[in-house]
Amino acid sequence: MHLIAIIDNLRFQDVLDILFLAVVAYHLYLWFYGSKALKALVGLLALGVVFTLARTWGLFMTTWVFQILWQVLVLLLIILFQSEIRQVLERVNPLKAIGFRKFTTSDDWIPDFVKAVFSLAAKRIGALIIIGRVDQVKEWITAGQSLEGDPTPELLTSIFQKESPLHDGAVTIRDGRVKEVACYLPLSPDEGLPKEWGTRHRAALGLSERCDAWVVVVSEERGDISFARGGQMVHVDSQEKLSQLVMEAVIPYSVPRKKWWEKIRFFLVNRWRVKLGAAFLVSVMWLLLAGQQDFEQTISVPLETRNLPDKMEIVEPLEPTVQITVRGLRKDASSLNGKNVMAKIDLSMARFGRRTFPITRDQILLPNDRIQVVKIDPPKLEFSLKEKP
Repeated sequence: MHLIAIIDNLRFQDVLDILFLAVVAYHLYLWFYGSKALKALVGLLALGVVFTLARTWGLFMTTWVFQILWQVLVLLLIILFQSEIRQVLERVNPLKAIGFRKFTTSDDWIPDFVKAVFSLAAKRIGALIIIGRVDQVKEWITAGQSLEGDPTPELLTSIFQKESPLHDGAVTIRDGRVKEVACYLPLSPDEGLPKEWGTRHRAALGLSERCDAWVVVVSEERGDISFARGGQMVHVDSQEKLSQLVMEAVIPYSVPRKKWWEKIRFFLVNRWRVKLGAAFLVSVMWLLLAGQQDFEQTISVPLETRNLPDKMEIVEPLEPTVQITVRGLRKDASSLNGKNVMAKIDLSMARFGRRTFPITRDQILLPNDRIQVVKIDPPKLEFSLKEKP
């Protein structure tokens, strides 16, 4: 009954609230998909549902235990998944949205770099090469030694050959120049990666999941070349494809502008199951929590006149009504209407002519005492009275 009343009194703000949280839930799912953080979020959500149901149903002991452990649990999650939380905060950075980006405008180094990568693959020399973009890669790497040079075949081969003391680690390239060598990267926590992928592939994915850097991987065992970007691994089978990927990484390009109906269609079709699931989940959670919201509602209530002297009759108003504004929990206030709320006025002291009577809060009869009357409009009502013929 309360849920039906809440749905009937749905406001524009409520729809906006649900849509905003559905968008947030959808993007959190995309960002954390395949990671341990997603499992933790699902577990936290399940505990939140249990806590809400326990509080709604009046389970005192369960509610008490959750209130004690909830703050500790949230602190533990912040400590355990601080890198993922930081990643989310960086992705919603408004400076990225308004175009504060910096790309290199030179691509002279790319042909030599592509030749160097395929030369390493042909010699079965493993390599891990980071192509920096906007985000600061230094925040995610450990160790590392500074080195300035062009990414030529000779330099990269001398770095990654097994006899080199710098071969164990990654090389960073920014603005077409080698900046650091022997860097260690965070590994991807995804447990569903192919078994043939080694530490280099996991490190490349781990970095691409945390920032916008793109990473080139050369497999020592198979001589394959892969390209990690945005948490996805792309297999590279030709120099032309690698050149195109590196070009996209370092030089901005304009995306063809879509027409408005194409944008709407893409929005509705792309990952529609995930979007629908996020909207449904948020809607259910909103309905469970909305009943505990402080809520104000204004309703029109008929005014019932009582104890009018037998010799008198009312000329006007014949059907008096008052507007009352009430406040209380939404599950209580949203169920009020003209049928379960009454307003009564005593006219036993009435006299002939036009008389004004105040309307006070004690004249409003509400279905329970959890709701307060905060405003009565009008606060006074004028009656025109005459003698019965």
